[in-house]
Amino acid sequence: MQGMTKKPYISPSFSYVPLEEALEILPRKKQLFIGIPKETSFQENRIALTPEAVSVLVNDGHEVAVEHCAGEGSFYYDNDYSEAGARIVYDRAELYKASILIKSAPISDDEAILLQHGQVVISPIHLPLLKAQILEQLVQKKIIAIAFESIKDDAGTYPIVRSMSEIAGSCAILTAAKYLSNIHNGKGILLGGISGVPPVKVLIIGAGVVGEFAARTAFGLGASVKIFDNSIYRLMRLQNNIGRRCFTSVMEPVTLAEELANADVAVGALKPVKGITPVVVPESMVKDMKAGSVIIDVSIDRGGCFETSRMTTHENPVFKKYDVIHYCVPNIASSVARTASRAISNVLMPIMQQCAVTGGIEGLIQTKSGIRNGVYMYKGFATNAHIAKRFNMKYTDLDLLLATQT
Repeated sequence: MQGMTKKPYISPSFSYVPLEEALEILPRKKQLFIGIPKETSFQENRIALTPEAVSVLVNDGHEVAVEHCAGEGSFYYDNDYSEAGARIVYDRAELYKASILIKSAPISDDEAILLQHGQVVISPIHLPLLKAQILEQLVQKKIIAIAFESIKDDAGTYPIVRSMSEIAGSCAILTAAKYLSNIHNGKGILLGGISGVPPVKVLIIGAGVVGEFAARTAFGLGASVKIFDNSIYRLMRLQNNIGRRCFTSVMEPVTLAEELANADVAVGALKPVKGITPVVVPESMVKDMKAGSVIIDVSIDRGGCFETSRMTTHENPVFKKYDVIHYCVPNIASSVARTASRAISNVLMPIMQQCAVTGGIEGLIQTKSGIRNGVYMYKGFATNAHIAKRFNMKYTDLDLLLATQT
């Protein structure tokens, strides 16, 4: 009959048997034992995990040991950590039995001796002060050492470096404001200026993250800002990020000398080239600067970009040359240690959670290329080409090492 639908024909040769699905077997969640020592070097006031982060990790079932008074530089006390569930340890050697050590300062000679065989150490590395004997200890003890400033996130950026750069940029301008005042023997200028009084002239060399946050802070205070960098792309990006037009220029010596002679504040925020900051302001240019003007050389930890710069400390932060005040403290973030500690902790706490989920640090290194980027020692092998070359060690590619282990 027309209009009638034909019934579907099902052949008995078809079989509707469900196929097995191959599900990925996730590793069993690993319980971590994390130790946080008290820092004794580098005028270090920061701590790598805050009590809030410790509380999250303890609630996830991990053990966290904190050395007595470890957080005092950041105004986090033993009581804060014990309330968060951490165990306060008074014996340094006892603390160094933790399987994962998280530090906010590089490994010192004394600490290298205390390290245990097969331990994991997450800390910064300060290349200019890195010693061969420390690396030898790491090799002998088959340590997995991760430089936290080399850890990348999923976007391919360095989150801890970025946070510290943001802090350094903002601090540079606030520090300059301090040293322009009479109280600190400055020439008595308010950095922002007021109605009827021309604003302070701020010159920033370098348009990276430090330069951007220095510019933001200076603009926020009402200063007149001029930015120099040899990368047009970086200058354009800075203007876009700030959201306003501002004076930008490539580093052409005549223009730079002219603007420096008129500047009240000069901030050095250049990125290092092959580990060393290029000197772009010779002594003759500093000589022509106004008496009482302030130089903040943020690049000092890699040599500095002013020829007259020399490293200073938080205790004696400034010196005068040609009547120009120089502030050349390398670890600027340590002067606002609580903010810096929270920034570092925000990056490291989720990494520790991922570490547990992937079945330990080896699993994390296998699955996260961003973490692999920070590994410079792996179970007796130097896996950072730059460090291996500098200390005449055999370099081993980490990816090849991991491939042979699987």
